Amino acid sequence: MKTYRQKLKYILADYITASVAWLLFNVFRYYEVAQFTFASPADFLMLSNVLKGQALIPFFCLIIDFLSGYYNKPFGKSRIDELFTTFVTVTITTLTIFFVVVLNELPRSFEVYYRQFFWLLILQFVLTYSVRAVITAHSIRKFRRREWSYRALIIGTGEKAVRMRDCLAGQPYRITGFVSEQTADRKIDGAEILGTLDDMERIIAENHIDELMVAVDSEDVAPLLYEIYRFGIPIKVLGGKNYPLARVKVEDVLGVPSIDVTENNFSDAGRNIKLLTDKVIALSVLIILLPLYLYLAIKVKRSSKGPIFFRQERIGYRGKPFTIYKFRTMYADASTQGPLLTARNDSRVTPFGHFLRKYRLDEIPQFWNVLIGDMSLVGPRPEQRYYIEQIVLKAPYYYLLHNVRPGITSLGMVRYGYAETVEKMIERLDYDILYYENMSLLLDIKILIYTIKTVLTGKGI
Repeated sequence: MKTYRQKLKYILADYITASVAWLLFNVFRYYEVAQFTFASPADFLMLSNVLKGQALIPFFCLIIDFLSGYYNKPFGKSRIDELFTTFVTVTITTLTIFFVVVLNELPRSFEVYYRQFFWLLILQFVLTYSVRAVITAHSIRKFRRREWSYRALIIGTGEKAVRMRDCLAGQPYRITGFVSEQTADRKIDGAEILGTLDDMERIIAENHIDELMVAVDSEDVAPLLYEIYRFGIPIKVLGGKNYPLARVKVEDVLGVPSIDVTENNFSDAGRNIKLLTDKVIALSVLIILLPLYLYLAIKVKRSSKGPIFFRQERIGYRGKPFTIYKFRTMYADASTQGPLLTARNDSRVTPFGHFLRKYRLDEIPQFWNVLIGDMSLVGPRPEQRYYIEQIVLKAPYYYLLHNVRPGITSLGMVRYGYAETVEKMIERLDYDILYYENMSLLLDIKILIYTIKTVLTGKGI
């Protein structure tokens, strides 16, 4: 699918309609309040404030549209959702423009204000929604006529793979082929098999795959998910009531119980606002707390031999490895003992390290991880691959947490704290799953408040 091309269509359409709406609104303003001051509409439209609005307001509208999540999924839009989203975003932009730009003028009467507000709202909404509806209707027709389709790759070659293929027949999907998972009971013709799991990266690139359909006969798909999350495309799993990932909602998709294991219940608008907020706060903290960073760096360096920062590979969003940064709290030779969880009175921790951990100050370099997109302010804590492989043996639903960016703080950290064993990590997992199933901006704020309380009271350990 030409996802980026479709997104660009919506973005260009919204920019043009916002520009036209502002132009027409200013023509209305001229005849409403300015015709006795300016000789012609052209004179009024050439005012510096009007020109600034003509240049900046369309970009402001695009920012609000982005935050609404409208551009997140350019295909498969619900017309009702599109109508509602458009009305909400247009109302927000109209109110903002009206109070920031229009209300600085003194009209003949306040009735003029009401007329200007509703004219701007109507112009913006009618133009924006009309063009959006045309683009959406065009894409829907293309899918219905099968001129456009989602390119799907089915992982599996047994009974479930056949069932998935049959369910996709007649739907806007084009099965590009199958990937063998080395099942003994193969039901798919060898000519349709494009390769094995080791060939996935090549197969996806060569065939421009849009979605992965996991339909393996084995019920234990956790290790498989761990390997394919990294490709960054939607993954649907064929499942049922006794499915090991049934702790999350199982929906009937295309006639079969399926789970989209790359989605969660967080709204697109909430997701975009959270991402933007993360970036702004992370950058602000890095700048404002620079003196504290320098002070702690000097103290860490003087406290014991070794580097200032502790670096370690963790598994993050969509199973992608990344390097996490902390202020070093242990002696330099502690890492030679292999992957070990930190105990409450761990002898490997330096005296200053205990102080850093008590007030969670060792974590603040991770604002850099947030700024570059590896982490979020709030989200499940990232773990090492070594421990993940042990956790999923008892709790395969752990992989759901890869659908969100890991966080500097989490519900598990503020409600449970550090986990000293794999068993305790699994206990803490209940809090992280609870967060995952109830993600919201309000919940993030609550967790941040609890985190600040933990830091100020020194209850980090």
